[in-house]
Amino acid sequence: MFLFVLFISIFFTPFCLSVNRNDAPIIGVLAQELRSSRTSQRAYIAASYVKFLEAAGARVVPVMINQAPEEYKKLFNSINGILLPGGGVNITSSGYERAAKFFYELAIEANKREDYFPVWGTCLGFEQLIYLTSGKNLLTNTETSGLALPLNFTKEAKTSRIFQAFPAELMADLSSEPLTVNSHNWSLAVLTYNKNDELRKFYKVVSTNTDGNVEFVSTMEAYDYPIYGTQWHPEKNAFEWSRPYNPHSPSAIRTTFYMAEFLVSEARKNFHTFESKEEESKALIYNYNPIYTGTTGYFEQMYIF
Repeated sequence: MFLFVLFISIFFTPFCLSVNRNDAPIIGVLAQELRSSRTSQRAYIAASYVKFLEAAGARVVPVMINQAPEEYKKLFNSINGILLPGGGVNITSSGYERAAKFFYELAIEANKREDYFPVWGTCLGFEQLIYLTSGKNLLTNTETSGLALPLNFTKEAKTSRIFQAFPAELMADLSSEPLTVNSHNWSLAVLTYNKNDELRKFYKVVSTNTDGNVEFVSTMEAYDYPIYGTQWHPEKNAFEWSRPYNPHSPSAIRTTFYMAEFLVSEARKNFHTFESKEEESKALIYNYNPIYTGTTGYFEQMYIF
């Protein structure tokens, strides 16, 4: 009898452990306006964001700009999270902003009814989250375009969801070595965050940095929602090579993959699905071919739509 019970326990344990986990997560990556194009193609996604997510076991669907609300809502109910990437478009009036706002509001509503849906913002995406949460453009101009920095962890880092699985030695490296790529001209000053009730109540600051004059928020996460933002670029360490300030040390590469693993683990908690496998297949990024732009562009590869 004991052996029978032991057999049943071992046989069914993997199934039981995966009941509340989605092992085939699909994450949307928001496209944005292509500022200069000589063709009919008007939007792009840097391929490094796709590789970042795929490396941790997710598939990717491009979220196109300037789509109808009903299309966005249908897509929201089909994917398991969304990444708002870095870039250079307007966070108050652009196709990127309008799509981000739609998904942000849907995510808030979904999470309130216990439909777990993560939202991640990197660089421009971080700045977009600040605007969407506060309703104001609160950014300060900083000298932070093209440098790698260590993170100055706050006391909130001890309870951070983002960093809870990071090894102690990697956390030590992140706080002492320049492992995080900064490529932005605008930042959320810590003084501004401290004075804004909407931001203080919504986000906790996990790390800060400074350009020598302005201390700014570099990592944040919402208190009550799976909404996260980094002003720095975790995807660049492993997948972008065209700029000399992108770090490629073993600790820098580990940072990329631990950040990706965290985001994908959040998406595994969501159970949205496409209406059919055919519809899913048509939506995936695999239907598009990235082009090599490393010799002339800012990214190694881009998807252009």
